[in-house]
Amino acid sequence: MGIERSLILLKPDCMERGHAGNVIARFEQAGFTLRATKMLQLTDALLAEHYAHLTSKPFYPEIVAFMKSRPVIALVLEGENAIARIRDLLGPTDSKKAAKGTLRGDFGQESMRNVCHASDSVENAAAEVKRFFPATEVF
Repeated sequence: MGIERSLILLKPDCMERGHAGNVIARFEQAGFTLRATKMLQLTDALLAEHYAHLTSKPFYPEIVAFMKSRPVIALVLEGENAIARIRDLLGPTDSKKAAKGTLRGDFGQESMRNVCHASDSVENAAAEVKRFFPATEVF
């Protein structure tokens, strides 16, 4: 354990439905420190890098279309045991299976429209943070 960082992407469904402020507030209330934030329009190149493990899947074009459908907010959160705690706060990937009280249970719709992306390991978090934020933008 220890202090960890995680990349969070507030997905297009979160933005469209006006939940960004509530989601960020819940992360802060859970004790996470915001180390970086910005709004951006995702590109094909950035999505191909971020979802490289899914590019051969038949649903990949749907992911790209969804993630490009509106700007997203990228965050870097920091805290004790952040990776596991953030994933617990989010709930399961499929929002229909997420308990009320989790972010996906309260705000999600289904497995793709599930409010947020969060890093799934310390190693992936380090790569994802570098992908979305130059070192000069993380405080």
